[in-house]
Amino acid sequence: MDLSIPTNSALTRYSDIVGESNLVIDLIFLCNGLSELNCHLIHPDWNLTSDHVSLTIIIPIKEEFVQSSKFSLLKKSEEEEMFVKEVVTIFKSLDTLTLLNQEFLEQIVNSLVSKIDQAWNANARKVNIMKHSKK
Repeated sequence: MDLSIPTNSALTRYSDIVGESNLVIDLIFLCNGLSELNCHLIHPDWNLTSDHVSLTIIIPIKEEFVQSSKFSLLKKSEEEEMFVKEVVTIFKSLDTLTLLNQEFLEQIVNSLVSKIDQAWNANARKVNIMKHSKK
C-alpha cells in the first residue's frame, strides 16, 4: 500500500454532525509503483449529498492501433488448396546442394520466405475483423 499525494490540499469529508471530525482516511485503489498515478485531485465542490468528496486521477491512455482487417485463407477453400500446392512446389524446388556455408543458407531462406509471401499474397483475401470474428 502506498500514499497517493493530492495535487490540491482539501478535506475529503464534511460531517453534518456537530463536533464530529471532518478528517478521515479515504482510499483510492491504483496500480502500485506507477509514478504517473501517484497524485490525485480532491474535489470539495463535487460532494452533493454525500459527506465525502470525490477523488479523481488522470490515467494516461496511450494511442494504440487496432487492426480492423487481415488477410486470410478460408479452410478447405480453393485458395487454401492453391496456396498449399504452391508452397509444396516451392519446397520441392529447393536446391540444397548449394548449402556450403552460412551465406548460401541465408540466401536460400530469404528466397524461400519471399516465394511463400508471394504465394500468400496471390491467394489470401482481405477480411474485416468484427466483434463476432473468430480469434
